[in-house]
Amino acid sequence: MATRYSHFCPAARTLEKIGDKWALLIVRDLLEGPQRFTDLLAYLNNITPKWLTLRLRELEAAGIVERDRQSGRREVWYRLTSAGMDLRPVVEALISWGERYAMRPPLPGEAVNGERLIKGLAKSLNKRHKRLPHPATFSIQFPQGAYILSFTNDEWTGVPGEASDADITISTTPEAMATFITVPRAERKDIFESMRVAGEAERIIEFRGIFGVPHAEGNTNP
Repeated sequence: MATRYSHFCPAARTLEKIGDKWALLIVRDLLEGPQRFTDLLAYLNNITPKWLTLRLRELEAAGIVERDRQSGRREVWYRLTSAGMDLRPVVEALISWGERYAMRPPLPGEAVNGERLIKGLAKSLNKRHKRLPHPATFSIQFPQGAYILSFTNDEWTGVPGEASDADITISTTPEAMATFITVPRAERKDIFESMRVAGEAERIIEFRGIFGVPHAEGNTNP
């Protein structure tokens, strides 16, 4: 049941609409585009089908989410209404604040979504104006799937997929990668060297430089 504050204030009214557990995270995922119920379950990881159904119904009732009805679709898809799309700055502000003040490595047993991790990493690199002198393609291989982190046209992008022409390939777990990018720089060297890394030595040095990891001879695994 949605929280009621009994307080006359736009902030209170907004929180009554989207302040309950999981609500803003559902909005976050739907900002990527229409999603199926099963997609949202996978992205949110620890939510139960019962709670997801309840939150979707509440967001529909609030005029934030609607069912995306397209001919030929057998499954139910959900998308944001215009009111839901207007929450983008709110979600982006929360993410920016969290990156600055609340980030930490994942806790034991805390699942990390590989796709969200790599997409978020690309956005963070763009925001921090991390640049390379030339285009580069990095293949990130997780047990659950492969992703491509690339730098082209002065911009970083992160997408699912295989990269046959990758400059370097990093094989690790989402949890290890998340830990690598969230611990202090002084702690990153050992984590990076525990990963399986293959590729041109110069490009590996560049990748390490992006994250402030000092180069050391003999750090790669072919």
